[in-house]
Amino acid sequence: MTDPTDAPSAPAYVGPPTPKPDSDQRGSRRVIVGTVTSSTMDKTATVTVIRRVRDRRFHKFLTRRVKYHVHDEHNAAKVGDLVEIVESRPMSKTKRWRLLSTLSRAVEPEGHTAHARGPAQADSPPFEK
Repeated sequence: MTDPTDAPSAPAYVGPPTPKPDSDQRGSRRVIVGTVTSSTMDKTATVTVIRRVRDRRFHKFLTRRVKYHVHDEHNAAKVGDLVEIVESRPMSKTKRWRLLSTLSRAVEPEGHTAHARGPAQADSPPFEK
């Protein structure tokens, strides 16, 4: 026969679980990777996220593109950058995402500046009609 006092007692209530100090206390937020397509606005960038989904009926892969307006506090994003964005509170009518980090910078082709002209073009006379 077992004695009722031998049964393990329930632990006392200690309150809600305390979060770890390095965790985000605002809950889980979606993090998406996309490409910057426009950065002409002040503190705002447009990021295009491309997803490939499979068609339910024909099993064909389709490309879905979604554009997000992203809050870029320091105007660090340039066109062509691969960036990571995270959900945030609404900052304007269309901005609900923040720029989290830049994964890779856009590369500009060598010698492709707007003001540089090649040596053959600089020495040649202007085109005459």
